[in-house]
Amino acid sequence: MSVDNTTPVTTTAGGEKPAHLEPSKLGTKEYWDALYTREISNHASNPSDEGTVWFDDSDAENKIVQFLDEQEHELFSGLFSRDDAAIMDLGCGNGSLLFALHDDGWEGRLCGVDYSEQSVELARRVLRTRILGEDVVPEVEAEGEGEEEQSAAAKEEEGTRQEQQQDEEEDEEEEEEEAVVGIEFKVWDVLNGDFSTVQARPPSSQQPLEGDKNAGWDLVLDKGTFDAVSLSDSRDTRGRRICENYGARVLQLLRPGGFFLVTSCNWTEEELKGWFETDFAEVYDGTDKKKLGLRQVGRIEYPSFSFGGVKGQTISTLCFQKRDI
Repeated sequence: MSVDNTTPVTTTAGGEKPAHLEPSKLGTKEYWDALYTREISNHASNPSDEGTVWFDDSDAENKIVQFLDEQEHELFSGLFSRDDAAIMDLGCGNGSLLFALHDDGWEGRLCGVDYSEQSVELARRVLRTRILGEDVVPEVEAEGEGEEEQSAAAKEEEGTRQEQQQDEEEDEEEEEEEAVVGIEFKVWDVLNGDFSTVQARPPSSQQPLEGDKNAGWDLVLDKGTFDAVSLSDSRDTRGRRICENYGARVLQLLRPGGFFLVTSCNWTEEELKGWFETDFAEVYDGTDKKKLGLRQVGRIEYPSFSFGGVKGQTISTLCFQKRDI
């Protein structure tokens, strides 16, 4: 039995967190499920339609890939390379960012997670058609002629059995395909999911994910997911908006020395620092407790604009590293 020596703690030592955003439908799971259901249908009709690429108008995806390429021999030097990096994309959507990294030669473990099953299904379909070159499987197959004669109950029972068998076969096929390509997609909720199901590598001991640098992720990406979480009106057991817990959860995903790259259209760079530099985790290393937190170590520059004497960008991307504080 493993012992959890990690205690994530929210603190305001670095300053108060920014004021909350007004809740929106974009902060609900129902909205994203409906969106990705439509995009699955569109992709089935036209495989070249892979769905929405968030922040495409700012060329964010290309800039993120370029930033990671540049930092491979700078910030990431001695920690990981494109050949062995364990990279997680939080709120992966259609998987576009991981596909871009794969195309750019990042060949370590690429894992996309999303709390929407429809999102993960779309990403897996795009994987099969875009990278593996497979045809889209029709969503509904024609019924056999003899089925009309079956009773409604018998048809329902048979349909359920066939559906379960088909789901099992598809899961096995997807795992095999993802293993070959090096990209995988999982249904996992960053705010409530079990960390033991998303370890970057098998731990070398019985320590929890936080306590073993080999089990944590080298790089965690977020392109618009914290924005959506910030628009949710859901509350935790302490009555706080759920975005209050996001930074602490990211900390637990990262290995010591790992990096978090977050892109937002709702928060400025200073506000992102306010959200993510005010959380820390206490870790017992066998001798004493250490405090680990996120500190900004890089940024991506986008075209700026001026309004009312204030200069800004349409989106912001900051890179944080998990380090002793």
